[in-house]
Amino acid sequence: MKTVLAVIAGALTLALAPARGATANDTPPPAVPAAASNSLNTTITQLFGDPAVAKGKGFEIKQSQLDKLTASVRAAAAAHGQAIPPERLKAVEAAELNQLIDIQMLLQKATPADKAAGRADFDKSLKAVKTAQKLNDSEFDSKLGEQLKLQNMTRAEWDQQHIDQATVLAVLKRELKVNVSEAEAKKFYDEHQTDFEQPEMVRVRHILLLTIDPTTHQPLPPDQQAAKHKQIEALLKRVRAGEDFAKLAKEYSEDPASKDNGGELPPFPRGQMVPEFEAAAFSLKTNEVSDIVTTAYGYHIIQLLDKIPAKTEPFTGLDTKIPGNRGLTLRDVLEAQAIQKEAPQYMLALRKADDVQILDPELMALQQQADAEAAAGGAADQTNTPPAAK
Repeated sequence: MKTVLAVIAGALTLALAPARGATANDTPPPAVPAAASNSLNTTITQLFGDPAVAKGKGFEIKQSQLDKLTASVRAAAAAHGQAIPPERLKAVEAAELNQLIDIQMLLQKATPADKAAGRADFDKSLKAVKTAQKLNDSEFDSKLGEQLKLQNMTRAEWDQQHIDQATVLAVLKRELKVNVSEAEAKKFYDEHQTDFEQPEMVRVRHILLLTIDPTTHQPLPPDQQAAKHKQIEALLKRVRAGEDFAKLAKEYSEDPASKDNGGELPPFPRGQMVPEFEAAAFSLKTNEVSDIVTTAYGYHIIQLLDKIPAKTEPFTGLDTKIPGNRGLTLRDVLEAQAIQKEAPQYMLALRKADDVQILDPELMALQQQADAEAAAGGAADQTNTPPAAK
């Protein structure tokens, strides 16, 4: 099911980075903005021009478009503490070029209704993310702006990218004649009961004082860590003396992802946060404040706002929601399954009809390999299909 969800979620990636020092897999990102890479790309373009790397009926993709998208992917990886190995860069370029080609081909098929549906889906998903993370428009714009700076992307470009992806999804649904039924939804629900279980979650505020350098991510010298510990002790006394926790978090917390929201984090279940933070959060009673909690990131004070009991999402037809997936429904999942099954062969046929040519030899070789694998997969599906269904 995760693969299926990735198909639909990938059409509209709107997530913001989690709070530093709280999430289990959150390694502090290296300070390497995409702007540096894009600046080099701009210089190369000025010196050697901007050749086309691919073309097809009615469209052409320039090297600069591919470079910018690849730089954004690298920046996004860096923002999650990851790095793309040099030997993988060409494969990343090939994947991004493949996506650009598919989007251009499908956008040319978009009807006014498809475009309206893409815009509506984008607006709906944007609203869902803001609601889930309890952000107003200005708070969301501020947090997103920080990420877009790293990726050297404007807000208008970001909006258009996601609107285009949502529009492409609408085109595929129409072209592939995707139509799912209530009976299919019930069958899927019955066979995937655990996916509709939402575990117990907690909603907390926290104040974080970092004991690592925010740029190098190396531990601070012992004397600075000692000073931070004295400061967090003083803040804990002020909280327990009755001062407003949210106000103190806004003023003193060094977690940029939550301080402007009074230190409040989105609700989370067990297994999502670093062990020390999670253990403290789940041990508290409503409105209770923790002692000082030490993690690899620094010193925390945690206040429990609410405990959300475990529950199972009841079946309500095609619009049954998938817990923890920003409003995705059974309809979304089943449509994604249908697209995932039918789209590869459809896109291969579309590439032939649009006479798509990849002009970079290395990228062309990688694409030919991908096309061969997709064709082989389609042939295997036909072989395994029962005669009555053919």
